[in-house]
Amino acid sequence: MNAESRLPAKPRAGAAPGSGAVSRRRLRPVLAGLVLVTAVVVAVVALAGGGDSAGRPAGTSASAAPSAAAPADPSLLALARRESGDPYALGKPDAPVVLIEYSDFQCPFCGRFARESKPELLRDYVEKGVLRIEWRHFPLFGAESEQAARASWAAGRQGRFWQFHDTAYAHPRERNKGDFAEKALLTMAEEAGIEDLDRFRADMNSSAADAAVSRDVEEGYALGVSSTPAFLVNGRPILGAQPTDVFAEAVEVAEAAEGARAQGGTDE
Repeated sequence: MNAESRLPAKPRAGAAPGSGAVSRRRLRPVLAGLVLVTAVVVAVVALAGGGDSAGRPAGTSASAAPSAAAPADPSLLALARRESGDPYALGKPDAPVVLIEYSDFQCPFCGRFARESKPELLRDYVEKGVLRIEWRHFPLFGAESEQAARASWAAGRQGRFWQFHDTAYAHPRERNKGDFAEKALLTMAEEAGIEDLDRFRADMNSSAADAAVSRDVEEGYALGVSSTPAFLVNGRPILGAQPTDVFAEAVEVAEAAEGARAQGGTDE
């Protein structure tokens, strides 16, 4: 079994904002200078094969973290937003390492990462000021995925994104069987401690929610992301719900490279 969920279809061209379909509009100027990154394409080809019994893609191992011998593309490093007070991020804005996660709430492998790897990364790296995690909405599986993405954005508007995230991923759920229909999302919001459910519902169904989700989707498509979860660790790609030690090694490699750069060295 692959350790990532593949993209079944691209969003419909010309879908209206707020219609339940994320539109694939032309990239905004902030992304216009991005190269379609060879490193990401190579990673997708290398990691998209069948997985072994541990959930790793074929040909990889627990030590298959990005190598310090492969410097990150500067345009990928620039994707880290590092916005102070960002409700969709965990960790210090000036942390030396940023992990960007492109995820779908209906993706079972995203749930595996959320339940198994994220808590350890929080304890070992985020809480120590080494790592920052930034979420990107990347709904793949139709209307319920898109509605869940907008709902999570709405939760962030009340400072409860990560509580909603943890509630949504608390256990595996059925895909496109009503587990992420609006009624279910309202229940999750209540469980996540969101107080103003009327505001939550309005935000979830707003054009602002659609625009926020579309921004992340466009960023992912510009990189060639076609499955979830997909990650960048200081600009170096990891695809799929890899074992936690793969992420730990990637963070430590990136931290060492950043330390060398700060001292006037290179990460090569």
